[in-house]
Amino acid sequence: MTNDIDSLNTSSKRIPVTVLTGFLGSGKTTLLNRILHENHGKRIAVIENEFGEVGVDNDLVIGADEEIFEMNNGCICCTVRGDLIRILNSLMERRDKFDYILIETTGLADPGPVVQTFLLEETLREALSIDAVVTLVDAKHIETHINGNGKAKEQIAFADVILLNKADLVDGPTLNRVEDLIRRVNATTIIHRTVNATVEMDQVLNRGGFDAERALSVDPDFLQPEYPFEWMGLYYFQAGTYEWNFKPGSDAFLDAALIPVIGLPAEVPASAIKTADALFAGAKDLVQPGTVFEPGLSLKRLKMGETESAFGLHIKQSGCYVVIGEHHPDEFEARITNRNGPIEPAAVREFKHLHEHDEEVTSVGISIPGDLKLELVEGWLQILIKTQGQDIFRMKGVLSIQDYRERFIFQGVHMLFEGKFDREWGDEERCNNLVFIGRNLNRDFLNLGFKACLA
Repeated sequence: MTNDIDSLNTSSKRIPVTVLTGFLGSGKTTLLNRILHENHGKRIAVIENEFGEVGVDNDLVIGADEEIFEMNNGCICCTVRGDLIRILNSLMERRDKFDYILIETTGLADPGPVVQTFLLEETLREALSIDAVVTLVDAKHIETHINGNGKAKEQIAFADVILLNKADLVDGPTLNRVEDLIRRVNATTIIHRTVNATVEMDQVLNRGGFDAERALSVDPDFLQPEYPFEWMGLYYFQAGTYEWNFKPGSDAFLDAALIPVIGLPAEVPASAIKTADALFAGAKDLVQPGTVFEPGLSLKRLKMGETESAFGLHIKQSGCYVVIGEHHPDEFEARITNRNGPIEPAAVREFKHLHEHDEEVTSVGISIPGDLKLELVEGWLQILIKTQGQDIFRMKGVLSIQDYRERFIFQGVHMLFEGKFDREWGDEERCNNLVFIGRNLNRDFLNLGFKACLA
């Protein structure tokens, strides 16, 4: 194992990658802005991942000339991992345009699977090297977060460098207590106390390599592959038409594939797993309920209806096929039938995620054109903070205010909130984009309250 780790940490002629992580509201975007505006001479490509269904962070990165890629409505460590691989492979086709990559993860991401992507994907491992995992910690709220959400602890555990940020919001004894808490989770990390993520660039960039030994001590299964799908079923289909039925599940879409396999294997073949992993890293074909499609080497994004959804499967040639699902079929009560009744798989293989998300933590995104009355927005946000501040981990947005030429930017963490005007809208279409991330969020209540602020 030592030799394998040494080879993974060798970064000669490979492009370095820094992963910026940290729980919601810890200051990741603030640090990203600082890095992009420092005179360090690097040409940086930026990849951003937002948990929220409305992308806001790209608008909060001010005046950056660097190329920014966004991955929204999913967590980079699981549901959009294929998007990450696809973007990175695309970057490799024009690697002469940049010499450094920054990845800013969602505040709910486990950095382990993100780093794992670079170590287990052969093409990425040859071209890129993880320079460091840099974790930002909110000095004021981390004690609450680390006790209430395992992701905050995992982000600290995997960190090569930690910025103990917002140090000005707490006193000295609290900073010492928080630093001791961090050391109990990760004794070897480097800690910098910061305000507004102010730090010397050489303390977060070009650190010299990710510590794979520590990652294995945190998670012994760290180098075991984790796939972006949860289930495979091996079927023998006669030529004909079948119906694939689903009941509503937790997601509005389900990524799935139906691929042919050679021969009559008794179990799901390893070749099917490799093919599926490649498909999930590629483009998705949106399929509406009622559509009939054939097996093939393409990933389907099935649109789930509010009631039962049905899709047709047309099998031209009898033989063995593997059905791949992003989620387990039990989640949607999925079944494949023909005129004789349900068709059962001859063999099944499940791929359990090694990490779980807090299912109570959700996001509500709002995107509405039109101008807002500033006094109504401020009053509404103040009421939200007083009544639901403890449940709102993060809120952020870009707003169009009546009688103002500038964009209004706001960000909040629990009971803390700040808002300000920044650059003018110019030729950009005026629109309101905001997102709330937290526990027990009421979508209808938030939408109605925000719409009441329109001029």
